[in-house]
Amino acid sequence: MTEFYTVHVYHRQKGMDFTFRVPSDRYILHSGEHQGVELPFSCRNGACTTCAVKVLSGEIYQPEAVGLSPDLQRQGYALLCVSYARSDLEVETQDEDEVYELQFGRFFGKGKVKRGLPLDED
Repeated sequence: MTEFYTVHVYHRQKGMDFTFRVPSDRYILHSGEHQGVELPFSCRNGACTTCAVKVLSGEIYQPEAVGLSPDLQRQGYALLCVSYARSDLEVETQDEDEVYELQFGRFFGKGKVKRGLPLDED
């Protein structure tokens, strides 16, 4: 049975708030778009950090978020393009460069990558 949740997004870059309802079996970004909400995105595949948010409250499920390390996910970051609401949510958009730096900045140009990408080391 599909449940519905209320998602509140503070779009930090635009200084705007959006609230919309999402079914538990649909991506949050997709649901918001169908309700006229304009949120940042790029790849729609969970690989970049354009649609990254910080979860302020609520529970989110993002099994396909390959663009976020498990550590950042534990810290409350999520990618709306591949995330499902598991409760009512309050999230805040993030600056793509900030999230990228959190994830990769400590590795690239510093010789700290042991094998593959830093995402592979968790």
